[in-house]
Amino acid sequence: MAVGEMTFDAKQLGAELGERATLVQFSSAFCAPCRATRRVLAEVAALVPGVRHIEIDAEDRLDLVRRTGVERTPTVLVLAADGREVRRAAGQPRKADVIAALGQAV
Repeated sequence: MAVGEMTFDAKQLGAELGERATLVQFSSAFCAPCRATRRVLAEVAALVPGVRHIEIDAEDRLDLVRRTGVERTPTVLVLAADGREVRRAAGQPRKADVIAALGQAV
């Protein structure tokens, strides 16, 4: 599935979208990089007004994992205000990369 083909809403994600952008993190319980990713994304969401971080347990939401084509954790989706996916990355992101990716969403 190509970036930009998927659009998400609060019902699908189980939480409200950010006013300007949303960082969606797919995690699993025993994933050490997921914990570090959670910290990075929470810091960015606190730093940038209108950005929200939503963490999804991949094991609990296999339906969404399959539909979105997530193959590993952590995977981070950057959504624009309308819920459209603008960027995707697998693995632990750097804070600077997350901030740069938000530039495509806001």
